[in-house]
Amino acid sequence: MRPTGTGPGLTEGKDRDLDGLLVLVARGDESAFSRVYDQLAGPVYGLIRRVVRDPAQSEEVAQEVLLEVWRAASRFDPAKGSAATWVMTIAHRRAVDRVRSAAAAAEREQRIAMPVTGTDDVAAAVEASLEQERVRRCLEGLTELQRESITLAYYGGYSYREVAGLLKSTLGTIKTRIRDGLIRMRDCMGVSS
Repeated sequence: MRPTGTGPGLTEGKDRDLDGLLVLVARGDESAFSRVYDQLAGPVYGLIRRVVRDPAQSEEVAQEVLLEVWRAASRFDPAKGSAATWVMTIAHRRAVDRVRSAAAAAEREQRIAMPVTGTDDVAAAVEASLEQERVRRCLEGLTELQRESITLAYYGGYSYREVAGLLKSTLGTIKTRIRDGLIRMRDCMGVSS
């Protein structure tokens, strides 16, 4: 069991040394920072590695933490806790931030990679399908001659004259069949003129 007031994995004497060293680091003492680095780099990396898991990312986060210790040492307050606890808290927060950032990036990539079918597209497809079904049903309600004439003219792309030739009928007869068939289609589909 660790004595109260000491940082992670440190004896009480080393923890007090770190407190004093961090005060010196806050004044810009590079040799004090070197000693802080030597004592905490391993524990910082170990904590981060348990959270982040990836060794390369863990090293990167550990370097960021130790750089923050150098830059923000003046914020350390020995009255609020030990230097080791302060540094390890920074390390834990940075590690959690990195994991959250990586998870958010993966989620963004997954969302971008997924084809999005807009509700407008779905609604349009459903509406088109229903419309096709209504047209098919109304075509079935026509006489055979009307259905054949309309199918050739509108779906086959033939002119009225070509339809007359294909069905061996006069142009006037084809025009009448198509006109009567379209009127019945309009009535069947409920389209107002």
